[in-house]
Amino acid sequence: MAERTTQATASTAAGDVDYTDQGGGEPILFVHGTPGGSDQGTLMSAFLVDAGFRVIAPSRPGYHTTPLTDTNGTPDAEAELELALLDSLGIDRFGIMCWSGGGPSTYRLVATHPERVTSVVALAAVSKAYTFEHSMEESMLTGRVGGWLMKEMVRHSPKSLLKSTVTEEGDLTKAQAKELIEHIWNEPAKRQFVLDLTATISGDRSAGFKNDRAEFPKIGDLGLSSIEAPVLLVHGTIDSDVPPDHSEHAHDTLPNSEIVRVENGTHIATWTDPTSDNIQARIVAHLQP
Repeated sequence: MAERTTQATASTAAGDVDYTDQGGGEPILFVHGTPGGSDQGTLMSAFLVDAGFRVIAPSRPGYHTTPLTDTNGTPDAEAELELALLDSLGIDRFGIMCWSGGGPSTYRLVATHPERVTSVVALAAVSKAYTFEHSMEESMLTGRVGGWLMKEMVRHSPKSLLKSTVTEEGDLTKAQAKELIEHIWNEPAKRQFVLDLTATISGDRSAGFKNDRAEFPKIGDLGLSSIEAPVLLVHGTIDSDVPPDHSEHAHDTLPNSEIVRVENGTHIATWTDPTSDNIQARIVAHLQP
C-alpha cells in the first residue's frame, strides 16, 4: 500500500503543472504518452509503487490542468517543466520511466541534466521524428463526448471495449488477437488495467494531443548519444502505435542501453502481455538504486 497519495497542481519556476505523487521510496518520474495525463502515469506506474518506489506523475502541457502556452510545448520546454516540478518537491536525484509520447521530453531531460538522473526506462517510446496518423482516437476520444462514450462502454460493453483497445495497439492476426484478448479478460488485474486505460486517453485532452501532433514531426537530435544513465528499452515487436524501430534507433545510439523485445507484443505489452510480470520485474530491478 502506498505511503502517500497526493493529487495537486504545483506552481514551479517553469510554470504550473498538474501531478500525482504516490508511494514513499526512491523517487521515479513517470512521463505519460499521447494522449494522457497524470492519471495515466498513476495507472501505469502502480507496479512501481507496489515495489516500494515513490512515483511522481505530471501531466504534460495541454493535458489535464497543466496549461499549454506559447513557450512550453516543445520537448525541451516540457523537460524543464518536469525538472522544475521535482525541484519544487525537493527531489535532487531520481529515475525516470516514460511511455510512448513521453519519450521526447524524457530523453531531453536526461541528455541536458545527466547529474540528476540515476536510470531510465523507456517503454515503446518515441525517440525520433514521428507523425501521427489521423484516427478515430483523436476525433472521438479527446473530447467530452469521447469521455462519456468510454464510460458507457466500460459499463455496458467491457469486453467489446477491451477487444477494440487490444486490436488497435498491435498488428495482431485474428488468432493472436483472440488469444491475447482471452488472456487479458481472464486476468482480473490486466482486464481492469485496459478498462481503466481508456479513461486516461479520452475526455478533454485535445490541446495536448494537438501540440504533440505539431511538435513530434519536427523532432531532430534528442541527444541520445550523450546520455550517460543506463537505459532499459521495452518494445513489442508488433506495436502498431509507435513502430519498434524507435527503440531500435535508441538502442543503436545510446551509449548504455539494454533492450527487451516482447515477441508479438503490442503497445501496452508491459502491462498486458503474458510475460508482463517478468517485464515489470526487470523494470523494477533496473530502477533500483
